[in-house]
Amino acid sequence: MTIGSVLPAIHSLPAMARVLLVHQNFPGQFRHLAPALTRQGHQVMATTLQAAEPGEWRGVDLQPYQLPNSMPSGLHPWLSDFDSKLRRGEAWFRKALDLRAQGYTPDAVIAHHGWGESLFVKDVWPDTRLGIYCEFYHRSAGADAGFDPEFPSLEPGDACRLRLRNLNNLLHFEQADAGLSPTVWQASTFPEPFRSRISVIHDGIDTVALSPQSDATLSLPSQPLLRSGATPPSEHALCVSRGDEVVTFVNRNLEPYRGYHTFMRSLPDLLRARPQAQVVIVGGEDVSYGTRPPKGRTWKDIFADEVRDRLRPPDRARVHFVGRLPYPAFVRLLQVSTVHVYLTYPFVLSWSVLEAMSAGCAIVASDTAPLREAIVDGETGRLVDFFDPAALAARVVELLDDPDQRSRLGAAARACAVRHYDLHTVCLPQQMQWVNALLQQAPLPAA
Repeated sequence: MTIGSVLPAIHSLPAMARVLLVHQNFPGQFRHLAPALTRQGHQVMATTLQAAEPGEWRGVDLQPYQLPNSMPSGLHPWLSDFDSKLRRGEAWFRKALDLRAQGYTPDAVIAHHGWGESLFVKDVWPDTRLGIYCEFYHRSAGADAGFDPEFPSLEPGDACRLRLRNLNNLLHFEQADAGLSPTVWQASTFPEPFRSRISVIHDGIDTVALSPQSDATLSLPSQPLLRSGATPPSEHALCVSRGDEVVTFVNRNLEPYRGYHTFMRSLPDLLRARPQAQVVIVGGEDVSYGTRPPKGRTWKDIFADEVRDRLRPPDRARVHFVGRLPYPAFVRLLQVSTVHVYLTYPFVLSWSVLEAMSAGCAIVASDTAPLREAIVDGETGRLVDFFDPAALAARVVELLDDPDQRSRLGAAARACAVRHYDLHTVCLPQQMQWVNALLQQAPLPAA
């Protein structure tokens, strides 16, 4: 694993700097950085769509803004994505003009620019430094697009549409003074010359809160995988502890981008081989990434239906859908997990797999680019072909059958998480250093 950055030596931040954070879902990736800046004595403001009125959050001045309701007719479909970003950019631009009229000028704006809000930062404040959170640059080959042959491009123009999705990135490159990316691979998707301005610093994992617990237990309601059309019991509780054989799978939403289809197809072999294993599946039924399922269906049900009749009734009862969990319950689930499975297209790396590493889980993950950065096969986890359910089941069974290997991999995974991704000792200090470097450099002129 290579974790790199382009940061200078640490210096103290300028006294009372004005920092404006831009994130439509604030705090998002700034949930630790924002209060850390306020603790240093800086004036921190954040613009957000999540509040109706001005307010305060952990010392941060919250300023809401609103999106327009109307949509134009006759818009070219390839431009629909950029039109959405442009409208957000204009709405934020109007809010920024109001702030400027009130006498507010930030020393630096730090934005998650993925939704377009920060397109016109330097049209409002030409001498303000702009740092952007570089999550992903869209490519028609070598990343998520075209990766899964089961879900091919719908029509040739999709490649053109995808390239136009980078308009927002490209317009930011000509005005942004610096970039911040959570992983080396995500930074590598961005083209030169802007890639040289990106520092690689992860958002950070609280490795103290996410630590192994040998006596961990968890009880929560679940929906078992019943025969199609059967009525689930009104009350079905899942109760597991560290001593049980628990296989965990966690996504924000259960969808192909995160390998849900491959995981479900591995279950007949897995449950047949391990008659005591309990499979706990966390995730919602919406879509975070990629195409939507056929109208009226969910990816969750589509792939559950596909494998249901290949499972014996007792095996179906050992597959538990628990929806989305409150964070404390999610942490306890990782602490009781015997083997944790994480799969993804070549795309943004989820926090959850690093949290699982911090909790000391024995992890089986997809052999895709984002995972190779965090997991070394045989050292901090096991990697398998994303498209091979049989190999996935075999690797999970192997770990379930080998407590010594699980213990070794889990300990090494936690050590890796503490060394490279710990919030308080690694990532947050580097984020503060990145802000300091941004504040000390001369801003690029407005394009």
